[in-house]
Amino acid sequence: MGVEIERKFLLQGEGWRTQGQPVLLRQGYLSADPARVVRVRIQGDAAFLTIKGRSQGATRGEWEYPIPVNEAAELLDTLCQPPLVEKYRRRIAVGAHTWEVDEFLGANAGLVVAEIELASEDEAFDKPDWVGAEVTHDARYFNSNLIRNPYSSWKDSA
Repeated sequence: MGVEIERKFLLQGEGWRTQGQPVLLRQGYLSADPARVVRVRIQGDAAFLTIKGRSQGATRGEWEYPIPVNEAAELLDTLCQPPLVEKYRRRIAVGAHTWEVDEFLGANAGLVVAEIELASEDEAFDKPDWVGAEVTHDARYFNSNLIRNPYSSWKDSA
């Protein structure tokens, strides 16, 4: 079984903007059920089908498979639950880890989060000064929840 251990943070300041090359991601969900999330993603010139299990802390099962971009586009346009999630992702190396900074578009515009994948939930990591409050356990920030409850509908209470 594949395992993902990921922590998610809000950003502070603009120091991240000059780092990493932004790549457009378009993703949709065949299932957004927390027990079995099934995602289709086009990232640059690659596409993936990803299956994720229920989160237990910052850990959950994850299986990811490359698929043809044209098939991913067809799935996004015909079978995925609307709306799609679109965002720019920057990969920024800090110490021994790579941070993924996502700047959301559309109904989620204004939301920017940073994620880091770890080998264990308690693994130490360098936290750059542009990384703010942790939101790992706040389900509002799960991408699969942003299709039902976009950031624009709750940002005044975030």
